[in-house]
Amino acid sequence: MSKVSYPQMGSYGVPIYFLLSHILEDDIVEPPNITDATLELGSKYSPDFVCTPFKYTLGTMIESLEQGADVLIQMGGGCRYGYYHELQEKILKDLGYSFVLINLVNGGNKISISQLMKAYPLTIQKRHCLKYLYLTKKMVFYMDKIDDYIRQNRCYEQTKGSFNRLKKEMLQEMKEVHSARKLRHIYHTYMSKMKKVPRKPMTKRIRVGLIGELYTLMEPKANEDIEQLLNDYGFEVKRYTNVTYLLFEKRKKVKRYLKHFFIKYRLGADALDNIHHTEELCKKGYDGIIHMKSSFCTPEIAAMPMIEELTQKYDVPVLFFSMDTTTSQTGFLTRIEAFCDMLEMRKS
Repeated sequence: MSKVSYPQMGSYGVPIYFLLSHILEDDIVEPPNITDATLELGSKYSPDFVCTPFKYTLGTMIESLEQGADVLIQMGGGCRYGYYHELQEKILKDLGYSFVLINLVNGGNKISISQLMKAYPLTIQKRHCLKYLYLTKKMVFYMDKIDDYIRQNRCYEQTKGSFNRLKKEMLQEMKEVHSARKLRHIYHTYMSKMKKVPRKPMTKRIRVGLIGELYTLMEPKANEDIEQLLNDYGFEVKRYTNVTYLLFEKRKKVKRYLKHFFIKYRLGADALDNIHHTEELCKKGYDGIIHMKSSFCTPEIAAMPMIEELTQKYDVPVLFFSMDTTTSQTGFLTRIEAFCDMLEMRKS
């Protein structure tokens, strides 16, 4: 029997573990939360000029292999990251690890469950697949709805940590569900609880939009937990990029962007989306925009001049961050503090 593991990214480890533990008869090795040690491991064995998500996921893989995993599941596509699994596999095997690496997006095509059964040493429970695939999809959808609500309302909570505590409880309950009805009940219960969290009076409403490369946006460790930082300053936060958008909405929306937007070609990864989201945030009257990417992210580098041009046109301040293993936390916090002070002065 195989021991299966996967890289971490934000809270999405919960639905991934939920799915794998119900459709596989194999043991699931839950990877540890990402820490500085994870990044040190990944950086130690990665090429210097590779993007940061490569280093984070490689570090997580090493930690999983050390816990006994012998099958690793990776997912990547849309940019150079779609090819990184081959390099990661070679690095890990050169380090002496024995394992099988499954990349769920290969050459832009998603691998089906039947292909997994034929090609890899996994024991898949076919009769449970459709049910738990559906439940996982709904779980991700509800998680993303809750996260959207938290980002917009956590800045007004009277007791710090109220929303985070409720979200943690919700995720714990979601791990135990076996029906769509129970999952829906949990979502509505916790959304109701969050709406009842005592709030501070809203003296002034400052809204900030977050755009950029998907991994850096969705993994708190990779972005110094910027959403919590902005909420602590009293700012509402809007982020379009989440798993619901990437897997179930992006393709349709990108076709619309290409038809009705001044960019008539794809820039790779999420660059086209971010240009469109910049204009949308500007038109909706957001007070500022923060663009975050990993260092050496080519599609986002191509998008940055157009994002800057749009923000100048609408007179909306924009702050650019390139995150890497050498990013100074002190320097990062100083720039965020200065940006927030500037937004408050403009609002006044």
